Amino acid sequence: MDIIKFVDEQFNAKKEMPKFKAGDTITVHYKIKEGNKERIQLFQGVVLQRHGVGAGETLTVRKISNGIGVERIIPIASPAIEKIELNKVGVVRRAKIFYLRGLTGKKARIREKKM
Repeated sequence: MDIIKFVDEQFNAKKEMPKFKAGDTITVHYKIKEGNKERIQLFQGVVLQRHGVGAGETLTVRKISNGIGVERIIPIASPAIEKIELNKVGVVRRAKIFYLRGLTGKKARIREKKM
């Protein structure tokens, strides 16, 4: 197991990103390639979960677009991620908030942590 950790640390470039958890609202700046052009697309939503460790760590972000829930699973070590911004810190009691999928309207709000 120590060999796997060593290789993981050596070959994965550490990116600066804020500390966030489930319930926080973040904006992911994601590089999109269209033909030979490249642009940055923003995906802002609530973090439903963080899953995995090291190079295989992923996060699931959910947003509502035109009344339809859209979820995206994003690998944190992906070179396509330009940066991640933390917008709001939410107060939830769980590490995985999948119950948010079944809620609509005011019930789907997450309390914001007072700074």
